[in-house]
Order: sequence, then structure tokens, then C-alpha cells
Amino acid sequence: MDKTITTALFIVVSLIMALMLFNVAYPAVLQGGDAITSMTDRTEERMRSQISVIHAAGELDSSGWWQDANGNGDFEVFIWAKNVGSTRIIALSQMDVFFGPEGDFARIPNQAEAGGSYPYWTWELENASEWTPTATLKIAVHYLFPLTPNRFYVKLTTPNGISDEFFLSM
Repeated sequence: MDKTITTALFIVVSLIMALMLFNVAYPAVLQGGDAITSMTDRTEERMRSQISVIHAAGELDSSGWWQDANGNGDFEVFIWAKNVGSTRIIALSQMDVFFGPEGDFARIPNQAEAGGSYPYWTWELENASEWTPTATLKIAVHYLFPLTPNRFYVKLTTPNGISDEFFLSM
């Protein structure tokens, strides 16, 4: 009879331990699965998102003199980028724009972040209402004074981490 009671107690304790282990392990397994699913979704989004900087130019004529092409009094560098991926890119104002002389570039804030100080950048879509595949985005980096002729570096990074870079000479 003692062996039966002892065996029954061991079985009950084993079941309780198994239940406790399940209650601890199951949420961790679910959380790990959610993390993997989230990472897979982000990776898939990044694989479907691609941009390409297709051209950049400053408001300088062929002799290096400032030509205020749009008459706003600012000196601008225009950067055109194309969405060459298969998905729409959103939150364009949250992009990172890096610009400056080669080896001495900096992150340029968006107009909303700049608080009225120069330089800052603005954007507009050229041939669509959203930055969908095949649409072209025009970014204008605004300066108070013309930049001196040099070789310049441009890097655009979307909010989901996709980037492209370009070199231009002015």
C-alpha cells in the first residue's frame, strides 16, 4: 500500500511539475514565434522595398555661377530618386538625407525638424500621389548661400532602412 501511495504521489507531483513547466515554456515559445514572424515580415518588406537615386544637380550653371532656377532666393540641390521596388514607401518626411562634400557630409534635417535653420530638405512626388513602384521623388536640399564647386555625396535612407547613395560634382 505504501508503494501505491508513493507512486500516486510521484505521478501527481510529476503532473504538477509538467503543468508548471508548460505554463513557463509555452508563453516563451509563443513570444519567440511572434518575434520570428515579426522579423520575417520586416525582412520581406525590406526585400520588396528598393530605391535608386537617379540624378542630382545644383542650381549652378555650366560656369559655376548660381542660377536661382525656381526664384525662391534659396540655393538648392535637387535629388531625384525612383522607387524601383514592388511596394509603396510611406512616411517620406521621416527619411534620412545625408549630403555634403565628399568626406564631410552630414545628416540634413527635414524642413519640419529644422525649425527655420539651414540647411533643410523638402520633397515632392513628380509623377504620382504616393511613392509607389516606378514613381519618382524629388528632394530639394535648401541652403541660404550657394555651395562652392566640389564633389558631393548624397545618401537617402527610407524609414524601413533601405538606402542608396550618389556622388555629384558641381
